[in-house]
Amino acid sequence: MLRVTGRPLAALAAFARTRPGSFVVQRSFRAQLGIDRLLALPDTARDRWPIDNRPWPARAPRTRAASAGGAPDGWAPTSDAIVRAYREGRTTPREIALRVLRGAEDLARAGCPVFYETREEDVLADADASTLRWARGEQRGDLDGVPFAVKEQIAVRGLSRRCGTRFLPATPMTIDATIVARLKDAGAIATGITTMTEFGMTPSGASPLRNMPRNPHDRDRLCGGSSSGSGVAVATGLVPLALGADGGGSIRIPAAINGCFGIKPTWGRLSREGDPSGGTVAHVGPLASSTWDLARMLEICGASDPKDAETREAPPVGDLLAMLNSGVRGMIIGVPRSEWADAPPDIARVCEEALSALVKEGAILRDVTLPFVRYAPAIGYITIALEARTGLREAWRDHVDEMSHDLQVSFASLDAFSALDYGDAQRLRAGLRRDLRNVFQEVDALALPTTQTTAPKVSELERQCGFLDPAVLDALCRFTFLGNLTGHPGASIPAGVDGQGLPVGLQIMADAWDEGTALVVSATLEKAGLARVRKPTIASSILE
Repeated sequence: MLRVTGRPLAALAAFARTRPGSFVVQRSFRAQLGIDRLLALPDTARDRWPIDNRPWPARAPRTRAASAGGAPDGWAPTSDAIVRAYREGRTTPREIALRVLRGAEDLARAGCPVFYETREEDVLADADASTLRWARGEQRGDLDGVPFAVKEQIAVRGLSRRCGTRFLPATPMTIDATIVARLKDAGAIATGITTMTEFGMTPSGASPLRNMPRNPHDRDRLCGGSSSGSGVAVATGLVPLALGADGGGSIRIPAAINGCFGIKPTWGRLSREGDPSGGTVAHVGPLASSTWDLARMLEICGASDPKDAETREAPPVGDLLAMLNSGVRGMIIGVPRSEWADAPPDIARVCEEALSALVKEGAILRDVTLPFVRYAPAIGYITIALEARTGLREAWRDHVDEMSHDLQVSFASLDAFSALDYGDAQRLRAGLRRDLRNVFQEVDALALPTTQTTAPKVSELERQCGFLDPAVLDALCRFTFLGNLTGHPGASIPAGVDGQGLPVGLQIMADAWDEGTALVVSATLEKAGLARVRKPTIASSILE
């Protein structure tokens, strides 16, 4: 199936909603996304049916010596830079909040509308309270007065939570999601909810239901998703920190192709209370302008939450900030070369240069074998799609005509999948968890490209109508689904640019509950000047 948009896409949606059409489209998806190959895999690729979704750690999280030091200065504002400006009296939280609000308007006029909704009076009220705390010397910590943005599917009091749809009610939320409340308790200022693709079901960043942002590095390219507005808000310098959600790469993909930092933490590390997405692969986590801001957010929000049972067995986060300067000397980084062989030369080159820089800092590269990991995307497509289709049963029944045509085609095809498809995918998933646990007994981290493509091109018609393109979907998710299926943490690091100046992400995965190791790798590359947020064509820095 080639890329389809406009009237042909509408016709395909109508056909897919018939019983014969559902079967035909399903057969096409099975072939193009590698799903047909799964049943042919040997039983050695499978493990027992999983009885829970807890991650399988190989060993206790690695410990590293504490060392002082903050985020390196760069073009994009970090929370360190903003707080330093407050301490030195160069600006106030109210002034920064106003710059965010006006900057968002400027970005929208330039083709990068990052906010779906904001309430200026609430933002300024919180900023005034922070300004007063700073004046009295009563600030709550290193995020007091720091602005952050929130993906549209995560509850923010006073704002709606429509998850990228037309039909979910625009009713203001009455309480904050747990992670939002914890950031607010630390003094951070929620500035608005960011645009996302419909129900987070496409990683491209295209949706006819929202005024989606363009890629700030190239207006004719996609910004990725589904945490689209969050990625662009950080990459353009509007905020140093944004919340996203990741079911198959939806934090790491926009981080990679917009050129900022992002991490999908261990399953159960951050509470999903206030995020309705559910399922067994969806995580919440941060995108940021520095490794230090990723670590700071995880420290503040990472405690268990009685409202989310999945967080009950999470061990303490630890002092992530203190270990960021400890370096990678002696760290063993596994490199699955069979996976790297699927990366285009431009992406592989940038990521290899990052690995070389880590070797110069004392890291040890070790080739590792993960024979079935190439099937992770196909296993992931079955898992996330069928869980979403089940969870959205009433929405499909009552509002199918209000959904975008591309989602209609995708969801209609799911009716032709069987219980065998889902059940076998979960046994294969358990096999991946087993294999990854075995590898992490020998290495400290795994290195992969984040995506198999840089930002894809898009036409104006495709922006307006949406589109269906399995090849683009597969290229964006090729290396990210593994972490969602196993629950292991994965960070995307802005490692450089390809020959066209488009950002490339390096993905570092770590053992379960060991976000610190992935962040140490990221911080090492950031301190070396290799990993950084590069100023895009469309920008609106709040500290310039």
